[in-house]
Amino acid sequence: MYTKFDVLETIDMVAKEHLDIRTITMGISLFPCVRGSAEETARAVYDLVCSRAENIVGTAEALSGEYGIPIVNKRVSVTPVSLISSAFPEKAPLIAKALDRAAEELGIDFLGGYSALVHKSSAGYEKIFMDTIPEVLAETKRLCSSVNVGSTRSGINMDAVGRMGHIFKRAAALTADADGLGAAKLVAFCNAVEDNPFMAGAFHGVGEADCVVNVGVSGPGVVKHALEQIPDADLTEAAEMIKRTAFKITRAGQLIAREAAKRLHAEFGIVDLSLAPTPARGDSVAQILEELGVGVVGGHGTTAALALLNDAVKKGGVMASSRVGGLSGAFIPVSEDIGMIEAAEAGEINLDKLEAMTCVCSVGLDMIAIPGDTPAETVSAILADEAAIGMVNNKTTAVRIIPAPGKKAGDKVVFGGLLGHAPVLPVHTADCSKFVLRGGNIPAPIHSFKN
Repeated sequence: MYTKFDVLETIDMVAKEHLDIRTITMGISLFPCVRGSAEETARAVYDLVCSRAENIVGTAEALSGEYGIPIVNKRVSVTPVSLISSAFPEKAPLIAKALDRAAEELGIDFLGGYSALVHKSSAGYEKIFMDTIPEVLAETKRLCSSVNVGSTRSGINMDAVGRMGHIFKRAAALTADADGLGAAKLVAFCNAVEDNPFMAGAFHGVGEADCVVNVGVSGPGVVKHALEQIPDADLTEAAEMIKRTAFKITRAGQLIAREAAKRLHAEFGIVDLSLAPTPARGDSVAQILEELGVGVVGGHGTTAALALLNDAVKKGGVMASSRVGGLSGAFIPVSEDIGMIEAAEAGEINLDKLEAMTCVCSVGLDMIAIPGDTPAETVSAILADEAAIGMVNNKTTAVRIIPAPGKKAGDKVVFGGLLGHAPVLPVHTADCSKFVLRGGNIPAPIHSFKN
């Protein structure tokens, strides 16, 4: 039962503290679309996506109007396309273009699922598919891609990691006129999840129903405002305040998710509890950490403060929803968070500190620009480091990194909108190519053997 005080509190959160539903994402299985040729499959994919998701934008706008909560993004995720195109992987771009046309027809902002799952090894068709990713990302507007290169159960596929360094470089080079935007639509995962509603890493897992609705909530500004009310509290009390605030945020997401699923004739999937920032001031995860007292994000104490925040968000959100999933935590994308942008510009944030922070938060090295002349093997080594954190700690980690063409450390990349802008961060210059070129697999940790 909602009281008038709940209603007034929610209105205040929306009006003053940037509360929103960050995304409604419809997951659609493409397995019924497989035909005897790529051309027939592409046509079936376009027809199915347009049919299933034809009302997603209208439904989101109606719910936003009725409940007074902004719903920022309307998205679709699909079965990993490498599986759908396995009989004709060299023609997978036909399916990509069909998906991009469907996204344009539907009026959604992003469609995720041009993806491959190669965490243990790469089949021949998957290698061919992965090589199509850079051109596809350069030639489409709304399509996003992801590759799962490792897991706690299987270890890390270093052959795939080595290939991904070149894929990131080429995706950026082919979109040099947009500061390497193609690479910003590509994610390399360890322990990828099947029900993630956030881009660019969303795909519809093979264990999911035919059609589901997953919702991602957000509210960094709400959490920061709550902490501002207790400036002298100890960290135990601060954690309790974050938990109570996360409960309120998630409760709004649960309401929207159930109603959206009902109206769209889909199953209710999950609510993702992630605090997802934007470049807008007052909507920053980094500024929450600074409110806790670290001075400037990136300074000493930042990792501990982020661990407190991430844990409290999860504990509060789990109590508010019966179906929590996705990534659920706090995102720290450099270009998409005004606090992270300013810390990077001031030299307080570097790749090493970001890597440490990802040990305790959601995802990993996210929306980071590096010099365009960074060797592909160095990019791969960065991916390997992050995948190792995910593998050993049994958590999802990811890398969305942009080797910005023609840019050097200290320069700036500008993507606009929610993708924001960021300074180009330096990388270590020691030659790590021998390590990457060894290939093979990094074995799974001993605690992965649980049977």
